[in-house]
Parts: sequence; C-alpha cells; structure tokens
Amino acid sequence: MSLRRILIGFTAGLLALAGFGFVLFANAVMREPEVQNVHADGIVVLTGGQTRIAEAARLLEEKRGKRLLISGVNQKTGRPSLQRISGLDEATFNCCVDLGYQAQNTIGNADETRRWAEALGYDSLIVVTASYHMPRSLAELAREMPNIDLVPHPVAPDGLRRKVWWLDATAARLLASEYVKFLPAAARLVIARGMSPWQATSITASSGTPRKS
Repeated sequence: MSLRRILIGFTAGLLALAGFGFVLFANAVMREPEVQNVHADGIVVLTGGQTRIAEAARLLEEKRGKRLLISGVNQKTGRPSLQRISGLDEATFNCCVDLGYQAQNTIGNADETRRWAEALGYDSLIVVTASYHMPRSLAELAREMPNIDLVPHPVAPDGLRRKVWWLDATAARLLASEYVKFLPAAARLVIARGMSPWQATSITASSGTPRKS
C-alpha cells in the first residue's frame, strides 16, 4: 500500500472519529440532566448571559453554597448593575457575592476561580454556565483545581432550548464551534494529569434542570 493511501486512510479515520465525537458532545450538552438537590462550599458562575447570574443567585438564596463568585465580569460593569441582574437584595449581594474582573476567557475563569476557592478554603464548587460551555469549563477548572469537587449546573440558552440541533443551522454551528474549543481544553487536562501524580477531580451529576439563558 502506498504512503499516499495510508495518509488518506488515516485522515479519513481521524475525520470520522472527530465527527462521531462531535455527535456525542452535542447530544450530551443538549440532554437535560436529572434534578438533584446538591450543595457545595461555594458557587461560581462564568459570565456570558444574564440568566446564568440570576440562576447562580437563586442557588445562593437556596443556600446551596456559602458564597457566590461571578467570574469574568466586564470592567465597566459595577456592583449595582450586577445586583439588579442577580435579583438579590442588597444585603445578601453585599454579604455573599464576590466579583472577578480579571478573567478574559475560560482559562482565565479557571485561574480566577482557583484563587478564590483557595483563599476561602473551599473543597467543592457548583459551576454555573451555559450547557454547551460546561464541558470546556469543567476541563479547565479541573486542570486548575484537581482537588476540588465540581458540581455542574448547566443553563440552557434560548437558542438551544428544546431544539433539534441537527435541524437548526445556528445551533449546529454554535455546538461545532464549542466542540472545537473543547478538544484542546480536554487535551490540556489529560496532559496535566499525565505530568503530575493522579488527582481525580470529582465531577458530580448536575444540580438541576438547565434554565434559559
């Protein structure tokens, strides 16, 4: 068999594997998780949609965690605006909500969250973000915090909620874009675990049904 045929076959195999992986990824992030009444030391929400913040605030009100970190806040957004978005009363917001202004992307969210959790001595976190963004977020957070239990709480954006993704071009493009971003994040996690003594971050079942974003 010629080298050219070997390369063509290898490339075709990789493309088929990537395509199969994408279907698994898309189906996983579109699936509604089981409703569970879970608790953790803290709650972190990765910015990107107002409903994410409101949902994280609801979890705080229900005392699912002691404090809430809003990670990746825009430098121009002040506490009063975020309080209005959260729906929390002023006393609760001032008491138990911390704002992170340093993160510019998901890797930055993970670093910002790690420093916050370490400062407070937390061993477990509920993670709130969009359902399609959750796998990449968990990969980056687990790489930064191998000893902290992560509880995913996905929020379903309006553009994906109750849609058959393979019949909707916009949804399919969004999921494909996120899948491409997820792959290097997963690779970084595998490499990080391989270069250090294995410390398996616990990622538990989701804490609730996805909300609108």
